[in-house]
Amino acid sequence: MGCGSCSSGGCGTGSKLGTVPSGCNNNGSCMTSGCNKLDVYDWLSDMDLPSNYKPFDIVEVRFKGSRKDYYVNTDNIYLEMGEMIAVEPSTGGYDIGHVSLTGELVRLQLKKNNIAPDSVVKKIYRKANDADVTKFNIAKELEWETMHRARKLALDLGLSMKISDVDYQGDKTKATFYYTAEGRVDFRELIKRMAESFRIRIEMRQIGMRQEASRLGGIGSCGRELCCSTWLTDFKTVSTSAARYQNLSLNTLKLAGQCGKLKCCLNYELDSYMDALKDIPNDVDRIETNSGMAYLQKTDIFKKTMWFSYPGAENWIPLSISKVKELAEMNKGGIKPDALDYTPQTVETKKPVVFDYENVVGQDSLTRLDDKNKRRKKKKSKPRQTPTNQKTEGNTNPNQAQAPKQAPSGQKKETNSAVESRPNRPAPNKDNNKTAHPANQGDDTAQKNEQRKKRRYNNRNRKKNNDKPNNSGE
Repeated sequence: MGCGSCSSGGCGTGSKLGTVPSGCNNNGSCMTSGCNKLDVYDWLSDMDLPSNYKPFDIVEVRFKGSRKDYYVNTDNIYLEMGEMIAVEPSTGGYDIGHVSLTGELVRLQLKKNNIAPDSVVKKIYRKANDADVTKFNIAKELEWETMHRARKLALDLGLSMKISDVDYQGDKTKATFYYTAEGRVDFRELIKRMAESFRIRIEMRQIGMRQEASRLGGIGSCGRELCCSTWLTDFKTVSTSAARYQNLSLNTLKLAGQCGKLKCCLNYELDSYMDALKDIPNDVDRIETNSGMAYLQKTDIFKKTMWFSYPGAENWIPLSISKVKELAEMNKGGIKPDALDYTPQTVETKKPVVFDYENVVGQDSLTRLDDKNKRRKKKKSKPRQTPTNQKTEGNTNPNQAQAPKQAPSGQKKETNSAVESRPNRPAPNKDNNKTAHPANQGDDTAQKNEQRKKRRYNNRNRKKNNDKPNNSGE
């Protein structure tokens, strides 16, 4: 829906001046526009209505925060969810709101809230035009500055109150100030000063801490938006007994919400816990035995197991609910058992989980590459033996070890003839070729490369000698 009426200040008002809600262009009924505060899903929108059906003429309109009201559509204007309309306020002028619900669901909402349809007298004037939307946006932009100026005026007067929010009327002629205070506050002088400063009609409303949190919004300890600012409309009483029934630690920092009161979500699962507690005895906190007095330490409500322990003992003994009731009846009759037995029946053993698919995660060992890495490191750590070292192990004369190998006689002659035929080209130095890479002389691959180069060089020279013309006349 459009974001102009929520306390976030607007996060994208769709198309032309916010008259159409943002999102997937489904007029705010798909719950995906990103700012649906206290929105309602119209589950009757896709149903075909009878031909002679007369639409329900009352419309639910939502304003800033959690304020909603009902208005009569006297002119039978076609309205869709999310549209901005001008409605009749409680005082003079007009107000701008968003249509939150139409049709038969409004009748159900009136019945739920115990409101008679005949008691709704406020009317819908028209759909908001461009001028109305422009004035509405200007009024909403003034709210932040007005709130801070009002806070300063209240601080100067020494009033013990906190102004938390300001809501301008759509025509920018009236402003409602919401504040929280511990008791009654005399703000007559404050209203005079604010009327002189802002030149508008002033209305003051005192709200509670929960209502303040619902208007301002925020993120709870669960990581989600506050329930009171998104969908929760009624605030039920929350007591510490709800935390006791659920075996929660009575830590006020963990049980309190953003408003400083107990969290509303403590009541969500309370009914399930109350149903589970029906079978658990609440008056058995100790069991007398011949070995001593065993005290209750913990109760697992859903597993229906109670844990007892002796004073000074480190181990807790789990007992089923039926066993505890039996021992309690024995103590009432003056019978003391010898000791609390640790019976395996009371402990719920976990059955092995059998999957209907093959679990391939973790089949490859994480250390499968360690042996290969160790071998590589060992090879790198060993010093390579050069040909010079290999020859000097059996020979004491180092000059003899460095003597180059002589090529075959036939190959040597061919090389000499090739050199004689091309005097301008320097002859290859065989000694230099062998000593060019002393680290690789002992390597077979290096020797093969050297031999391959020699063959290529000799073949090239032989080919040139055959192509050269013979000057002897033969």
